[in-house]
Amino acid sequence: MNVGEVCNREVIIIDREGSIREAAGLMRKHHVGNVVVVEEKNGDRFPVGILTDRDIVLELIALDVDINAVTVGDAMSFELITAREDDDVVETIKRMRHKGVRRIPVVNDRGGLEGILAVDDLVDYISEQLTDLARLVMEEPLRESEKRL
Repeated sequence: MNVGEVCNREVIIIDREGSIREAAGLMRKHHVGNVVVVEEKNGDRFPVGILTDRDIVLELIALDVDINAVTVGDAMSFELITAREDDDVVETIKRMRHKGVRRIPVVNDRGGLEGILAVDDLVDYISEQLTDLARLVMEEPLRESEKRL
């Protein structure tokens, strides 16, 4: 299974010059915990950072930073880790765990933003797989009993 098959294609984006209040408003409106910071070039959006609700709380509010004095670009995570659409899901999970991130932007061959892979997406995917496996296990005894009749 590759990342492109599991990721969420609805990514909430913002420009690095956006305000923290604007970013927080987007997160609230769309019920997400992050915005991907992008730069647009030739019609493509290239991820350059990510800003999470946790970043806002721990790095700005908890430190009593005036949120009107900083932009998204000032507060975003600069060490952005991305995954390509054709990357293996298991390998991507290992990279996410190693880097300690819960969300990773998904890019195409040109580096343009295509989606985002979050821990929640992975939990949903694994839950579906486990449900299918459980159904298979439950159906097998039924098939065996039908053969005996």
